[in-house]
Amino acid sequence: MAGHSKWANIKHRKGAQDAKRGKIFTKLIKEITVAAKIGGGDFETNPRLRTAIDKAKGSNMPKDTIDRAIKKGTGDLDGVSYEEGTMEGYGPGGVAVLVEIMTDNRTRTVADVRHCFSKHGGSLGVDGSVAFQFDRRGQITFPASADFDSLFEAALELGALDVKDEGEFYEILTEATDFAQVRDGLSAKGFSFEAAELTMIPQNMVELDEKKAEQMLKLIDKLEDNDDVQNVYTNADIDDDILSRIMG
Repeated sequence: MAGHSKWANIKHRKGAQDAKRGKIFTKLIKEITVAAKIGGGDFETNPRLRTAIDKAKGSNMPKDTIDRAIKKGTGDLDGVSYEEGTMEGYGPGGVAVLVEIMTDNRTRTVADVRHCFSKHGGSLGVDGSVAFQFDRRGQITFPASADFDSLFEAALELGALDVKDEGEFYEILTEATDFAQVRDGLSAKGFSFEAAELTMIPQNMVELDEKKAEQMLKLIDKLEDNDDVQNVYTNADIDDDILSRIMG
């Protein structure tokens, strides 16, 4: 998992900006609706729904909005039917890019995503072209105010793969199958997480110079601006100094 922490830092800093966008509610509502449709409306027995609700609460989504999204998923309210999928491509400098989509019109979404890639120095690839470069992992982040030694010990005891001090926050990685166990176990021990999700962690990183890094971040922003795009993952390695200059 060498190099994963670099992307964790980029995600963390971008996340602070992304949280200001109104589009985040649209994506969270979709995720809640699909999770409820697939696994039922009870978050106690539906781990995916529990994770989606946690993220929605973390973004200050009103309870009634969450409840309506669940009811649309379970069929208690009328709602749109969404199709999930993954698209793969290459960004500036040949970095790998995974795009998770959730759409009611796949043809439209594929065309939009392809346009984003071509406009920002990338290209859409075929299925399987880059996915093998990523591992599915649980990722839980905690504020740096938490006691690191206690968190480290508790996380490993619960089965975590790795615990990292990233300066601005602490990051814990788990096997996808152990994610809920570690998250809930740490909560039960009194640790309050900032974010917890299943994510794709790059196995190796590709370093970008400032010009390509700026192109890459524009590509990510444009992809994430699309309501049909749920998540974007990449193995881009952007130096902290370059990242600070680009993001201001």
